[in-house]
Amino acid sequence: MRTIRHLVQGGSPSGVRRAVLPAVLAATAVLSLAACGGDGDGADRTGHGATASASAAATHNAQDVAFAQGMVPHHRQALEMARLAADRASSARVREIAARIEKAQDPEIGTLSGWLRAWGEDVPGSGAAQHMGHTSMPGMMGGEDMTSLGDASGTDFDTRFLTMMVAHHEGAVAMASAERVKGAYPPATALAGDIADAQRAEITEMKRLLGSE
Repeated sequence: MRTIRHLVQGGSPSGVRRAVLPAVLAATAVLSLAACGGDGDGADRTGHGATASASAAATHNAQDVAFAQGMVPHHRQALEMARLAADRASSARVREIAARIEKAQDPEIGTLSGWLRAWGEDVPGSGAAQHMGHTSMPGMMGGEDMTSLGDASGTDFDTRFLTMMVAHHEGAVAMASAERVKGAYPPATALAGDIADAQRAEITEMKRLLGSE
């Protein structure tokens, strides 16, 4: 440092001073930047983010997997029922409820399926044959039920649809309630809460239309 100060402050001709001064300033800047980069701040943030992501992915448990694998086919059957209402229902209220169910549950299937893929778990297949393998789940309709709904129209369809969808929703609420208590993955337990709240409200609405409440 004494040698550098001597050169800059007058220990050499002015031409040398002019040449040395920019170099000294540049070296000082490089050292300052190196010191800032060496405090570990950027590396720590990156490492922490990666650790947090890995930790979040690892927080799910067997209940979360069962919830997602059960709710995917459950929602798919609800969509099949809801899509029948457009040209079979006689009540505008029934058609509106069916459209609302489709709008809510279709994207939820995508969310649930995405979690299963991220966890390295199987995503249930689609189609009637796949649904029949899940009829033991709460609220799932059997093949005869779905056929009778598809064959109905007018007020008969309205009654069948509302009656079946109330039972279907009650099954979904039971599944969601179990997830809220036993699940470990925060987004899944939050979605379960949303499903339970929304479907309880629709159960009340549909029962009123049926005249049973």
